[in-house]
Amino acid sequence: MQRLTSIISPLLSGLGLILAVVVLNFLLIHFSPGDPVEVIVGEMGGASEELIARLREQYGLDKPLLVQLGIYIGKVVTGDLGYSFYYSSPVLELLLQRLPATILLVLTALVVAVLAGTVAGTISARRPDGIGSHLVTIFSLVGFSAPVFWIGMMLLILFASIWPVFPVAGMQSMRKPDGFAWYLDILHHLVLPATTLGLIYVAYYSRLARTSMIEALGQDYIRTARAKGVSEGRVVWKHALRNALIPIVTMVGLQFGQLFAGAVLVETVFNWPGLGRLAYDSILRRDYPTLLGILLFSSMLVLIANALTDLAYRRIDPRMRKART
Repeated sequence: MQRLTSIISPLLSGLGLILAVVVLNFLLIHFSPGDPVEVIVGEMGGASEELIARLREQYGLDKPLLVQLGIYIGKVVTGDLGYSFYYSSPVLELLLQRLPATILLVLTALVVAVLAGTVAGTISARRPDGIGSHLVTIFSLVGFSAPVFWIGMMLLILFASIWPVFPVAGMQSMRKPDGFAWYLDILHHLVLPATTLGLIYVAYYSRLARTSMIEALGQDYIRTARAKGVSEGRVVWKHALRNALIPIVTMVGLQFGQLFAGAVLVETVFNWPGLGRLAYDSILRRDYPTLLGILLFSSMLVLIANALTDLAYRRIDPRMRKART
């Protein structure tokens, strides 16, 4: 019974949070300046008052705001995220088309950032006053202070203009190769966007790993392991790193939403066909249903990331597994 409660309680909390996100996003977007019908009419080159009235009725914008909110919540519950004003396509279909590109970009950047940052921080923690440790500190300061779009533009200038070894934009070449070459082509296009998004977080995780490892290496169980003759590599990479990973895993879960926010800028700079680029275009065109669907999807992915973080806790720290049983 206790285990069932521990499963149902987070699920209900998650559903309540998603409902709150839906309501808050709907109100904020509809209170913001701009009118999607005016954008549509402007791109048409003008329209009569009768056509404008028909467009408002077609998209449900002629109803009171609370009525629109109730209708939207009812549709979301049934899995209907609405119809895009601009793309003239179901929002859910648009999101499912763009989601794989964003997941690929975000997960690649996250994995590279965590692995590279953790290794760099662990190595520098072994000699806190050494050159490597100072380099990690300098790199962290530069990474924290550099805007993500500036990093992207600098990488574009360096690797796409001065030394043209990577594609400028897009996810794949115009002439789509067949077989395994298709995957290599996507990876080739992925290098610059993933590097841009991951560099800032490499700086963060290297600094966090360094601090956590210095603290872990000063614990009594580390001194005991060394006194028993355990090799230094096993002490650092097995005993100390296991405990130092806990704050790193915590930040992975907390920063997953920030990665999606950064993906908007990165996808815009590199014209990457993901949710971030779609969100940018939807904001410019006042495409309310599409933007609401993107925000809902992003919220759900963050909740899933937090749940996976909780599972990772239990895997890393046996004490948490015992506490939950």
